[in-house]
Amino acid sequence: MRRTALLMTTALVVAFATTSRAAPMLTAQPDPTPDVAPFVQAIPAAMPDRDALIQALRQKVKYVFVIFNENHSFDNEFGTFPGANGLYSDGTSPRDAAHTPGFIQHYTAADGSDVTVKPIRLGPEQNSSVIDSVDHSHTGLAAKLHVTGTASAMDQFAQGEYARYAGRGGAANIAMGKQFAQVVMSHIDCDTVPFYWKWASRFTLFDNIFATEDTPSSPNAIAMIAGQSGETQWVKHGTTAPTVTIAGKTGTLQMPPIVNDPQPFWSSQFDTTGDGKQPMGSKTGESYANGNIATNLTFATVPMTLGGKQTAENMAQDRHPEQNQADIKQDLATIASRAGKPVAWRWYQEGYDHEPTDSSATATHDSYVSHHNGAQYFGYLADNPAYRDNLKGLGDFYADMARGDLPVGGGVFYIRGGFTNLLGETPPITNPDYPAALTDADKAAIAKAKSGDDDHPGYSDRQLSETMMARVINAVASKPDIWSQSVILIAYDESDGFYDHVPPRILSFGPDGLPLARGIRVPTLMISPYARAHEVAHPEGDHNAVIETINAIFDLPALASLPDEAQALKAGEDPRFNGPGGFVQHYLGPRDINAPETDDLLAGFEPDRLSGKLPPLPGSLAIIADADMRSLPHYAGQGCRAIGVTPEDARQSVRPAVPAGFNSLPATLPAYNGQ
Repeated sequence: MRRTALLMTTALVVAFATTSRAAPMLTAQPDPTPDVAPFVQAIPAAMPDRDALIQALRQKVKYVFVIFNENHSFDNEFGTFPGANGLYSDGTSPRDAAHTPGFIQHYTAADGSDVTVKPIRLGPEQNSSVIDSVDHSHTGLAAKLHVTGTASAMDQFAQGEYARYAGRGGAANIAMGKQFAQVVMSHIDCDTVPFYWKWASRFTLFDNIFATEDTPSSPNAIAMIAGQSGETQWVKHGTTAPTVTIAGKTGTLQMPPIVNDPQPFWSSQFDTTGDGKQPMGSKTGESYANGNIATNLTFATVPMTLGGKQTAENMAQDRHPEQNQADIKQDLATIASRAGKPVAWRWYQEGYDHEPTDSSATATHDSYVSHHNGAQYFGYLADNPAYRDNLKGLGDFYADMARGDLPVGGGVFYIRGGFTNLLGETPPITNPDYPAALTDADKAAIAKAKSGDDDHPGYSDRQLSETMMARVINAVASKPDIWSQSVILIAYDESDGFYDHVPPRILSFGPDGLPLARGIRVPTLMISPYARAHEVAHPEGDHNAVIETINAIFDLPALASLPDEAQALKAGEDPRFNGPGGFVQHYLGPRDINAPETDDLLAGFEPDRLSGKLPPLPGSLAIIADADMRSLPHYAGQGCRAIGVTPEDARQSVRPAVPAGFNSLPATLPAYNGQ
C-alpha cells in the first residue's frame, strides 16, 4: 500500500512538471507577513495540466464549505487590497482615474448644477462597519452599468442613487439623494474587516468573479446551486405567469428567469403542503405579498448531481414528481447512467429551524431570510423528504462540527447568516461623534437595524459578519482531520449596487431586454491547506466557477452538459430569444463547462501542495483567536496594523478625504443628512 501511494505521488509530480497549459493570470501580493512568508511560492510560468490537477484534488479534498455572503461589490470591500485589480492599481502597477472606468461620476443636482463624485474610503472614524443599502433592483443595476450594445460604462452609480430620491422632490429627498450618491461610491479596508483581509492575504483572493445575474439576491442564491436563475425554464415554458387562488388568496406567480426577490413557492401561502412544510421568513423582514411569490423551479441543480447513483432513489420520494421533475427527466437518466458515488450536501442558514437564540422550544424563524435559500425554490428538493433534512439552521452547523457529525466521506456545505447573529452582539460604535454626537436613540436605532451577520448592508454589521465567518472557519481549521481534506470558499451573491470599476462581460439579456448575465464583480476567497499563499488569482467567472470547482472535485457532470439543460441552451439561440440588436443568446442557462470566459477556481490551488512536494498550509493561518472575535471593534479599529497589510491607497498616498457632512447611514439616521 505504501509503495502504491508513493508511486501515485511520484506520478503526480511528473504530471505537474511536464504537462501544462497557458497559465491563468496570477499576481503575487506584496510584502508577505512573517506567518505566511515561509509558504509563499514564485508565480509559475504555466499552470499544470488541468486533468492532473483535478486528479490530485480528488485524492486530497473531500469537504467543500461555501460561506455565502450578501451584497457587496469587489471594489467596495477589496478595492484597495494590494495585488488586486482595484481602484488605484491593476494589481501590479498604479492606475490613474482616467483609466479606471467610472472612477469620476457625475449627477445633475436639483438646481441644475453638475456634481462630481469619486470613490471615498470609510474607516472606523466613520463607523464604517455599518452602512445603508443602495439600489440593487434589476432595473437599478442595469442603469448603473450603463450598457451600450454589450459594453458597460460603469458610470451611472452616483446618478442612479441621487435620482432615486431627489426625483421625488422636497428638501429631505434631495438631501437623501446627495448622501446616497456618495454612499454608493464608498469602500472600506482592513481597518474595518481585518479578518476578511487577513484570510485574503494568507490564502488566495479572486478578483475577476462576478454575480451570475444582474439582479438582487434571490436569482443569485438560486444560481449558486444551478448556475442560472431559470433561463432554461423560460426557454421551455415562456414567461406567461400562472394565477393561483388558494383559500381565498389570489396571486400571479413570478416566472423564470427570476430577476427580483420573490419568496419561494415552497412555504408560501399557495403551498398546500401539510407535514414538513418549509418555514416562512420573519414577517417583519420578508414580503409574502400575493404577487411576490416565485413559481416552482424545475431545472437542474448541484444537489441533484451530487446524488450520483442514489439520485433516482432520492427522487422517488418526491411528493409531486410530475410537476417537480418535469424538466429534468432526461437529466436524471444521464446521472443514473454514470453510477457516480453519492456525495452528501447540506444548506445551513440562520433561522431556518430552531436556533440557540430562540427562547423557547418553538423556532421563531426571526433571523431567517427565506428569499436567500436557493434550495427552497426547487420542488424536487424542498418538497422531497429525501432532501428536506439537508436544509438546516446555522446553529446546526456549529453543533454538527462540535459533535463530529459531518459525513465521514465529505460533502458540500453551504453556510449563510441572517437578520440577526447567534452571539447576540450589536454593532460597534467606533466613533460616537460621527456623523454627529450620537444620542442613545441613534445608537439603539443602529443596533436594531444592523445586527445581522450575512454582510447585507441593509441589516448587517460588517464585523459581526466577519465574526460569523471566523466561527465557521475556526470550526473547520481547528479539526485537523477536516482541515486536511477541505477547501473553504467565501462567496457573495451580488454587489448591492455599490460601485465597481470592472465592466462585466454581457452574456445574456432577459425577456425584459435588460442585461441579465453578468452582474457586478463580487469578492471571492479560497482558504485551504492546498491553496496558493498570498496570491491574487484572475480567472473570469461567476457562481458557475464555484459549481465548476465542485464538479471537478467530486467528478460531477456539468449542469450545462445534461440533456435537458443542453437542449434548452441550444433552443435559446433561436432568433425569437435574441436580445437587443439581434444579440444571439448562447448562455440562457448554466455555463459550468470550463472556458476562458467562464472559468473555474482551480487556479487557487498550489499543485506542489497537492502532490506532497510542499507541505500543506497549516490551519493556524486561518484561525482567528476567540478573544479577537469577541472584542469589538476588532483589533481596536487598527486592523491593518494588526494584520500587517497596507492598503493600496495608503501605499500610493492617494486616499481622498471624506466630504464634510457625509452620512453613511442616510436611511437609518436621516436627521444627519443636512439640507
